[in-house]
Amino acid sequence: MPDRRRRILVLAICCLSLFIVGLDNTVVNIALPSIQQDLDAPTSGLQWIIDAYTLVLASLLMLSGSVADRVGRRRIFLTGLAVFALGSLLCSLAPGLGWLIAFRAVQAVGGSMLNPVAMSIITNTFTDRRERAQAIGIWGGVVGISMALGPLIGGALVQSAGWQSIFLINIPVGLAAAALTWRYVPESRAPKPRRPDPVGQLLMLVLLGAGTATIIEGPGHGWTSPGILLLGSLALAALVLFPLWERRVAEPLIDPRFFGSIPFTGATVTAVCAFASLGGFLFLNTLYLQEVRGYSPVQAGLWTLPMAGLTLVAAPVSGRIVGRRGPRLPLLVAGLAMAASGVLLTGLAADSPGSLLITAYALFGLGFGLVNAPITNAAVSGMPLAQAGVAAAVASTSRQIGQSLGVAVIGTVVTSVAAAGSVGYTEATHRGWWIIAALGLVVALLGLLTSTARAAASAARVAARLDPPRVPVQGSRSEPLR
Repeated sequence: MPDRRRRILVLAICCLSLFIVGLDNTVVNIALPSIQQDLDAPTSGLQWIIDAYTLVLASLLMLSGSVADRVGRRRIFLTGLAVFALGSLLCSLAPGLGWLIAFRAVQAVGGSMLNPVAMSIITNTFTDRRERAQAIGIWGGVVGISMALGPLIGGALVQSAGWQSIFLINIPVGLAAAALTWRYVPESRAPKPRRPDPVGQLLMLVLLGAGTATIIEGPGHGWTSPGILLLGSLALAALVLFPLWERRVAEPLIDPRFFGSIPFTGATVTAVCAFASLGGFLFLNTLYLQEVRGYSPVQAGLWTLPMAGLTLVAAPVSGRIVGRRGPRLPLLVAGLAMAASGVLLTGLAADSPGSLLITAYALFGLGFGLVNAPITNAAVSGMPLAQAGVAAAVASTSRQIGQSLGVAVIGTVVTSVAAAGSVGYTEATHRGWWIIAALGLVVALLGLLTSTARAAASAARVAARLDPPRVPVQGSRSEPLR
C-alpha cells in the first residue's frame, strides 16, 4: 500500500475511534427522559449520567497519553477500544441508576485511552506540516460531527430498540476499529516518554470530581450543608494546589509553560466555552422537546437535524480554512453564530414556532461545526513534534471539562428554578440560553485575540523553550545549531 494511502487509512481508523467516543458524549442526551422513566432518576441523576462520562474522560486523558508514549501507542489504543466496548455492554445491562453511572465511568476509562493516543499517532504519521494541519482539521471536524449526530442517531435507536441500544451500537464499531488498528496501525513510542505525575493526577481528579459534585448536588442538599461545604473546600484546595505542584515537578501532568502561548491558552479556554455551550444546549433542548412539547425520541432527534446538518457541512470547511488561512475567521463566525442561537432561544415558549427552533438549531450547528478544527490546530500549532500529543490531550481535556461544566452549571441554574417538565421550566431555561449566548461571544473575542502577530510570537517563544536548539561545543562533533 502506498505511503499516502496508508497515512489516510491510519487517519480514518483514528477518526473512527474518535467518532464513537464523541458520539457517546451526546447520544445519551436524547435518551435521558426514557432513562429517567425506567430508572426513576431525579434531574441531578440525569446530570450525573452525562458528567460521570465526561469527568472521568477529562481526568484520565493526560495520564493515558503519557502511558501510551511509554508502553506503546497501538497497545494502549487497542486496550482502550476493548475497555470502551466492555463499558458499553455493561451500561446496556445496568439494573439501576447508580450502576449506570458507574458503568459510564468504565466507558470513559476506555475512551480516555483513545483520543490523545490517536492524536499522537496522527501527529507522528503525518510529518509534513501542511498535511498534518489538514489531518488535524479533519480530526477536529469529526469531533463536531460525532457530537452533533448524537441526538439524531440516539433518537432513532431509543424509539426502535430502547435506551440500552445506544450503548450496544458501540460494540461492533469498537471491534471493527480494533481489527483495523491491529492490521494497519504501526506501534510507536515517544523517544523520551514523560514520567507519571501521580500527585498532579490525584489533584485533577479531586478538582473535577468534587467541583462538579458541589455544583450538581448543591441545590438538592443545600449550599451550606456539611457535605457540600466539604466538597467545595476540597475542590478549592485542589484548584490552589494543582498549579503550585505542577510548577515544582520535573515532568508535570500539564506543563505550565504551555500557557505562555497565547494561541494555546486561547484554544483551551475556547474549548471550555464551546463545549460548555454544547453540554448546556443539548441538556436543556432534550428535556424541552420531550418533556414540554411532548415529542417522541425520534421526533426530538429530527428537530436537531438542522444542527447536525450544518455541523456536517461546516466542520470540513473549517478544517480547510484553518489549514490555508488560520483559525481567526472560523472562530469569529463560530462564536457569533452560537451567541445568536442563544439569544434567539431566550424568548423560548412552550408553543414557540418551529421556524424559531430550526433557525436557532441551525445557527448553533454552524458555530459548533466551525469551532473544533481551530481549537485543535491552535493547541498544537508551533509545538515541537514531541509535545504535540500532550498539547492535543490538553485541548481534548478542556473539551470534556467544558461539557461537564455546561451540564452541571447550566443544568443547575435552570432546574434549581423549575424541574424539567414542570410549570415554569421553559421560562427557567432562558437563564441557560443567556449563559450560552455569553459563551459564544467569548469564543468570538478569543478568535480575535489569539490570531494576532503578538499571539504567534508568544507561541514561537514557548516552542523554543520546550525544544531549545542544541548549541555545538567547540571541538565537538555535536549537531549544528538549527
